[in-house]
Amino acid sequence: MRELSSILLPIFLLMLFFADQAEAQEAKQQTYCNPINIDYGYSPIPNFSTWGRHRATADPVIVNYQDDYYLFSTNQWGYWSSSDMLDWKFHSRKFLRPWNAGVYDELCAPAVGIIGDTMLVFGSTYTSEFTIWMSTNPGANEWKPLVDRFEIGGWDPDFFTDDDGKLYMYNGSSNRYPLYGIELNRKTMDPVGTRKEMYLLEPWRYGWQRFGEHMDNTFLDPFMEGAHMTKHNGKYYLQYGAPGTEFSGYSDGVLVGDHPLGPFTPQPDPFSMKLGGFARGAGHGSTFRDNTGNYWHVSTVQISVKNNFERRLGIWPAGFDSDGVMWCNTAFGDYPHYIPEVAVKEGKARPDWYLLNYKKPVRVSSTYGGYHANHANDESMKTYWSAKTSDAGEWIETDLGELSDVYGIQINHADQDVSFPAEMDTIFLGKSLGLYHQYKLLWSADGRKWNVLVDKSRNQTDVPHDYTQLDNPVRARFIRLENIKVPAGKFAISGLRVFGKGLGELPSKVESFTVLRTEKDKRSAWIRWKPVDNAYAYNIYYGTHPDKLYNCIMVHDANEYWFKAMDSQSQYWYTIEAINENGVSERTEVLHIQ
Repeated sequence: MRELSSILLPIFLLMLFFADQAEAQEAKQQTYCNPINIDYGYSPIPNFSTWGRHRATADPVIVNYQDDYYLFSTNQWGYWSSSDMLDWKFHSRKFLRPWNAGVYDELCAPAVGIIGDTMLVFGSTYTSEFTIWMSTNPGANEWKPLVDRFEIGGWDPDFFTDDDGKLYMYNGSSNRYPLYGIELNRKTMDPVGTRKEMYLLEPWRYGWQRFGEHMDNTFLDPFMEGAHMTKHNGKYYLQYGAPGTEFSGYSDGVLVGDHPLGPFTPQPDPFSMKLGGFARGAGHGSTFRDNTGNYWHVSTVQISVKNNFERRLGIWPAGFDSDGVMWCNTAFGDYPHYIPEVAVKEGKARPDWYLLNYKKPVRVSSTYGGYHANHANDESMKTYWSAKTSDAGEWIETDLGELSDVYGIQINHADQDVSFPAEMDTIFLGKSLGLYHQYKLLWSADGRKWNVLVDKSRNQTDVPHDYTQLDNPVRARFIRLENIKVPAGKFAISGLRVFGKGLGELPSKVESFTVLRTEKDKRSAWIRWKPVDNAYAYNIYYGTHPDKLYNCIMVHDANEYWFKAMDSQSQYWYTIEAINENGVSERTEVLHIQ
């Protein structure tokens, strides 16, 4: 019997090991949360030292290359790759050559194209001194020049290969000049013919194209930039960003045509817009397909506090309807969403979870200056709480108000008093410094007995917007974040966001919903409704067809909204829903606005 036991015990332990492995695979994270959690580098932009260092990137392009995803963006000294759009690996790479390297030696607003089995990368330039790089093995970071000098250049460029093999480039970034398009010889990269004008902004008609945070065209004329071409069912969809990257109304419009060089007709509303909520802005991006055939749109998220160009990235579900209208779903766009494989299987974009701690009571270990605790859960990435130090043991605790089922938590770090050694000040900061965050999350039902929820005390990765989907949801009232280490500066949080389901009632249906379109300026409307007592926010859906309400505005702490983004020559339809910790209300009947 002893001999038999000695044989069976290892087999039993081995079976337990494989059972644990299978369970771990089943518990694999299935959701992500915007802004996406990548190791954003610290900006090399000079002359802002009095504001402190800040992380920044923008102008993203994601391409699906041989079933892996590759992400390129501005000022990052490299690129990321992922097999699942969830875990992103950074590849350090300087793409500039000695004759075109600048002070900071980084790509700005890069173009990424695919020709056959080859990936192309090219950075923005107004000169002929930039190299186009090529790779058939970008996962191994193997690159060589396709052409040393791209003679015609282009700022905010985009490469597009048509089904017939012809290669096109689109470019432009200006508040005076249009976007341009041109065919290229795919071997020599020489132009075929001359550039053609694609489109110039029409802010007199399309309200969302007006410059400024309030779309009032003050200070400057609106900018048009960030071209990107997508082909679907024989139609060509030329996307562009406007009116300015520093505004929460930064969006991507789309032009539709029957030929890659036009002519094009604008869709009346931006197809990618994110007004309101935590992660605002959805402009200058790109559209791509995942391995299951779904479309997604990646774009720029605006902060613009420490610098006008302080920005992040967001990924949103996208697609085309049966009439060929291109859409992007940014409703609840900064709440947890399924990754592609799950999105297809479940048939929906996101789980039924809601924000549990919006403006609920907060306690902290210390407070630095005017960076108060309630800035950590006010759903604004522009505001944040900061502790007095970066010491281990600084903490922040959020009270959900009542017991709730917690499914996921996002921790958004802010860059308070970030500095590096003087000798590092003139080079790009971040990737080469081995930065990382370490912390613990704890939960409690009563505020006295605490349990470890997430332990990242040994983490060695840089996670500025860390999001964790819990393997086993907990019924909790209190969530506490305890600092162990931050990469630099003080321990500061712009958003401690707790997601799940409350145990109470859904909000009531909104009453007295009214949309008053202005007589003198049909681009604008005053929207009002009766407040719902148990709601913390509202989603206003609108569009130019009653069955195509693709755009959404999230409004917190108000029962009115001054909307200025309409097409003056289109009629509109509107509806609204209320939101609380337990879910959403029934939507109102759709209003038709002439």
